[in-house]
Order: sequence, then structure tokens, then C-alpha cells
Amino acid sequence: MATDSSPDPARMIAEARRAFFTMFALLCAVWAVQLANWADDYRLTVDYGIVAHRPSRLADVLAAPFLHVNWQHLEGNSGPLFIFGFLAAYRGVKKFLGLTLLVALTSGAAVWLFERDHVVTVGASGVIFGYFGYVVLRGLFDRNLIDSLIGLVMGASFAYLLTTAVPGTPGVSWLAHLGGLVGGLAGAWLFRDRTRTRGAAATAPAAVTAPAAAPGSADPDRAQLLKELDDLGL
Repeated sequence: MATDSSPDPARMIAEARRAFFTMFALLCAVWAVQLANWADDYRLTVDYGIVAHRPSRLADVLAAPFLHVNWQHLEGNSGPLFIFGFLAAYRGVKKFLGLTLLVALTSGAAVWLFERDHVVTVGASGVIFGYFGYVVLRGLFDRNLIDSLIGLVMGASFAYLLTTAVPGTPGVSWLAHLGGLVGGLAGAWLFRDRTRTRGAAATAPAAVTAPAAAPGSADPDRAQLLKELDDLGL
């Protein structure tokens, strides 16, 4: 039986509202941590930033995205964090939280595994790159025209960001950016909308033609028409 796959406007508005307040709360949390960090002379950055190859600092991959080295660092990340985070979250906050965990882990793991020793890495930019990668690819995997157009526009508008995901930009953790980007691209596949695939599978039998009638069970009207044509020599 066919199902209606058209989006529900009321549901979309509700999800967008939840996404907005989720990102607002997340941004408030990041700024609150920055205030405490600044008041403590940025001791939190030193104590909870990612330091490569140290098992005792492995858990800091989850703390580092909330920490920044100064107010300018935080201000530079706040806008992209909110925009890309909202676009990643407006299709479902639960899915967004899983994505956030994934990109924080892939971004932090890239730094922990491959960064130089004695370098402390902090900042939300790795997570931002994860959201970016997710938003760019999500529409393709979900087969959603609106999300595909959003991904195309975002990808074209912010393609320059990819220059900081390769070696060469001083003072920037390209490893965190690259790790987050890979996590976001993978997340677009892992968190794809499987209901569309199941819906397509469920409706497939409706497109199958009816089985052919068994011999001798032809429609009487059709049989009569054929007889008349035969009588006429046609």
C-alpha cells in the first residue's frame, strides 16, 4: 500500500523550533565555560585540552570542543557553530545529538593520534566541520530535494573552509578539522533517513502487474469480441 511521504509542515516547524533552542542552549553552555575558563586564567584549556598520545588525556576529546584559547577564538566559532548546528539539527534533535558525539570523537581522535606531543588542542571548529560535512551530504543519502539544495548552497558558499582541513594554515588544527569533516560525512550515511527506504520497499509490490490469467479463464466479453472478429475474418 502506498504511503504519503510528503513532509508535515507542523512537524517541520516543531523540529526547527527544537533545533533552535538546542543550539541556543549549546551556545550558552560554550560561552559559560569560556567565562569560567577566562576567570581561571584559562587553566581549563591547559587541564582539559587534547594532548596527543597520552592515555590519561583521551577523555578530553569530549571536553575540548567546549574550550577556547581566548574570546576571539570563541567569537570566530560561535556563528558557524550555530548556523551549521541548526541546519544539522532541524531534521531531528535526537539524531543531531548522536551526530555531535560522533564528530567530537572523530575530530578528537585525529588530534590525539596524529598531533605532535606537548601541543594542546581546543575549540569547537572540529565539530563545526563535522556539521558542515553532514549538511552537505545529508540530502543525497536521504533523497530529499530541500536538504540537497541546502547542502549544495552551503558547500558552494563555504568551500573555502576546506583549505583549513589540510596542512599549511598556521595556528589552526587542521587535524581536528579533517577528523570532524570525515565524521560528518560518515554521519550523513549512518544517520540517513531509513524510513524512506522502507517506504519504497513497502510500495514496490503495488507496481507489479497482476499475474496472467490461467488458460481457459479469459474474460467472457473479450472472448466474445475475439469470436466476432474471427467470424469477420479479422
